[in-house]
Amino acid sequence: MSYGEDRVYKKIEVIGISSTSVEGAIQAAVSRAHESLEKVSWFEVQDVRGHIDDDGKVSEYQVVLKIAFQLS
Repeated sequence: MSYGEDRVYKKIEVIGISSTSVEGAIQAAVSRAHESLEKVSWFEVQDVRGHIDDDGKVSEYQVVLKIAFQLS
């Protein structure tokens, strides 16, 4: 595929979750989308949030992404 060619994408929303980092949550979402969809191309971070445990520490990172894949 050449980037000069016309093409069409569809975007879906997914939420990645990680106990270690924002980057881990992004990678979890992208990896799972890549397993389920063909021609995954790019992502946009829509929202970042997390969970705080009883000790006041971040216990979970949640990242809402729009993931785009090319339509055939």
